[in-house]
Formats: sequence, structure tokens, C-alpha cells
Amino acid sequence: MSIENREGLIAAVTVAARRQHAAYTLYNQAMADRLGLHPTDLQCVSLLGLEPEPLTTGQIAELTGLTSGSATRLVDRLERAGLVERRPDPHDRRRTRVSLTARRAPEAEAAWDAPGSAFAALLAEFGDEELGVIERYLRRSTEVGSAQAARLRER
Repeated sequence: MSIENREGLIAAVTVAARRQHAAYTLYNQAMADRLGLHPTDLQCVSLLGLEPEPLTTGQIAELTGLTSGSATRLVDRLERAGLVERRPDPHDRRRTRVSLTARRAPEAEAAWDAPGSAFAALLAEFGDEELGVIERYLRRSTEVGSAQAARLRER
């Protein structure tokens, strides 16, 4: 592959990534609207669903990039909506842990059915090696994006 070809490919990937990010932002807003949530609230619900254990509000603040006060208000909203619950930390009675509830789970899960099927169909178009490259790119771009967000917040 020549430098010119590689530079063109890098430029094409950069443009595609920016378009994908914009499309995902619009999708996230539409899904949040469908569920009657703020997009940040929806992202918190999504991130909580990925965690193996309940999180503290401080950990939610770190995951979402919010201040501790904003994360507390976010958890308050999600608790009022019946999406999360607070429980005492079994190892430290001064803290509480936040986890997803089962109460509104069927409604939230149903909203993900059609998009989940569409994304699964998209991934089915790729072979195992390609999926490995896609996973590595997404994981690494998440790491870089998180580091850049932290850098911007420090200023």
C-alpha cells in the first residue's frame, strides 16, 4: 500500500467515524426521546447495563464525565423513572450502590429490539477476522476518546 493510498484510507476512515458518531448521537437522542429520558440518562442506563456489579454515584460520575452533584441528580431522575435503585453497599454502610431495576426493564428492553436486530444483521455481514479488527478499533477509539475527554475537562 502506498503512502498516498494509506493517507486516503485514513482520511476516509476519519470521515466515516465522524459521520458514525453524528448518526449515533442522533440515534441516542431518538432512543432517549422514545423512552422519555435525557440522552445522558440513557447513556447511564446503558453503561450500568454493561457493569458486572452495581456502582456508586461517584463511579457513575466518572463513567459519564459528570460532576458528583450532577451524577446524583441523574441517579435521582432514573430512580424516579423506576430504572435504577439504590441499595446499601454491603462492604461500607456509608455508601450506596446503584443498579438497574427490573420494574421498567421490559419497556426499555422492547425499545432496543429493533435496533439490536438491525445492528446484529450489520455485524453478520463481517467475517471473524473483520469483527476482531472492528472490536479492536472500537475498544481503542473508546480509550483514546475517553483520554481526550479527560484532557479537555482538565483545562
